[in-house]
Amino acid sequence: MQVDSFNQPPPELGNQYDDDPALRAYLDRVLPQEFKEEIAESLGVMGEHAGGELYQMQLEDRLNEPTLTQWDAWGERIDQIEVSPLWKRAEKLAAEAGVVATAYERKHGRFSRVHQFALTYLFSPSTDIYSCPLAMTDGAAYTLTKMGNQALMDHALPHLTSRDPGAFWTSGQWMTESTGGSDVGQSETVAALEDGEWRLYGRKWFTSATTSPMALTLGRPEGNGPGGSGLALFYVEIRDEDGQLKNIRVNRLKDKLGTRKVPTAEIMLDGTPATLVTEDAKNGVRNITPMLTITRTWNAVTSAAGMARALNLARSYAKKRVAFGAKLSEKPLHLDTLAAMAAEHEGALQLAFFVAELLGRDECDELDEHQGRLLRLLTPVAKLTTAKQAVAVASEGLECFGGAGYVEDTGLPTLLRDAQVLPIWEGTTNVLSLDTLRAMNKDPSVLGALATEIGRIVEATEEPGLRALAVRAGEAVDHAATWAREAMQESPAAIEAGARRFALTLGRATELALLVRQAQYSLGKGDGRAAAAARRFALAPFDLIAPAGTNDSRLLALGCAQ
Repeated sequence: MQVDSFNQPPPELGNQYDDDPALRAYLDRVLPQEFKEEIAESLGVMGEHAGGELYQMQLEDRLNEPTLTQWDAWGERIDQIEVSPLWKRAEKLAAEAGVVATAYERKHGRFSRVHQFALTYLFSPSTDIYSCPLAMTDGAAYTLTKMGNQALMDHALPHLTSRDPGAFWTSGQWMTESTGGSDVGQSETVAALEDGEWRLYGRKWFTSATTSPMALTLGRPEGNGPGGSGLALFYVEIRDEDGQLKNIRVNRLKDKLGTRKVPTAEIMLDGTPATLVTEDAKNGVRNITPMLTITRTWNAVTSAAGMARALNLARSYAKKRVAFGAKLSEKPLHLDTLAAMAAEHEGALQLAFFVAELLGRDECDELDEHQGRLLRLLTPVAKLTTAKQAVAVASEGLECFGGAGYVEDTGLPTLLRDAQVLPIWEGTTNVLSLDTLRAMNKDPSVLGALATEIGRIVEATEEPGLRALAVRAGEAVDHAATWAREAMQESPAAIEAGARRFALTLGRATELALLVRQAQYSLGKGDGRAAAAARRFALAPFDLIAPAGTNDSRLLALGCAQ
């Protein structure tokens, strides 16, 4: 007897711009009317790629990963890395669409950053983290511009910001060594001046996008002191005109939990030619700060994008999957689950793009002191907050599919594996929490700037329920500020121990306030969806300030008996 078995139709994606009301409503609010049509056209094209060609190629490309060939057939060391077909397609499309170039062409002034990151948001989830080399490329272009080395700018910037796939370069970022990841001040790479040319010696434990033509890296010039101030920032071109590596050996590709399409390598520098980015051969850690501003913003936008992908697939599946007599889209509990995911996504989107707005203002010299303080405070806050949200939403998204969410050939487990890198790259949550404290200690007025911004949102909000939510967001920031003042008076250990709760409170409270701002605007357009997102977001904890004894923490963390 033959029994026909049921096959569940898979989730489907449409145009990812058309199907993202949160992104479209945000852009409608922030963009001047004269830019909206042109920007929307480019985003519609990218949205079609993301939900169509790229997504299908991504599913077909699932098992392809980078490969390293260290030796040719005749025993010559070649260290050739081959990337996946999807990555090759993504590189060409990224160049043509101006995913990096848009920010530097500045066709739309300070809104060019918003346009660029909207392209990134659509592009990233369908390209298996090709956003990684693009983020480092943008960071390199921004850093070279900030450092003002005209020779390097003339040579490299036309490649880094090109729309011609044949001329376009991506850039690597070689900072991590075995001595420390986030603590790059412990770098052991030596920079020696030999016959008037700088050469680098040492091991880089973790270099992403190692196939890029160039990289920015840190090295310690001989005779310099320890720590970050003794390092210098160097520009490296990786291969010569014949395609041979310049005194670089690739030891191995890293076998990672996720981001498996990214060719991450451990490399040895054995007299690699390098060029100083700045005139003085020191202060390397300080000089990479512009790069981190860019890459952390990319991280935040990519986090929001990953949440959107998990949510869109879960929404599609809910309309197809029947369980217990009805579609999941008709089940109140499942709708409640999707609603919670959507609220987290929309909060992350608002925060990530608010930082992008501030960055665009800064580049166009339209940033006032108030906005400058917000940019300094919110860059690390946005990265750490959205990254934690991305992991939680990806995990919830897999659960929406039941067993299918755990099966590799659905492509769904990749959502969670790739999300897990987001709290790690460009500074872990703890490291960025300490960065937030440093920003506050360096300029205590940054907290006042955030309180002022939320106060402006309160004053501009007419709908009483939304206004009450904005007031609660402001109260959370005030609570965090009060805690910080008291903890600093108590002891350095007290404020360090609570740094993560402090930073996440600032991030989530800011997200709630920004959701209220969007909701008030959208209500004026007859759209209540953003207001629903703000109300739902407020149901989750956003004031995380709470007393926690350091002794209790020590007992629990170290497993002490007494």
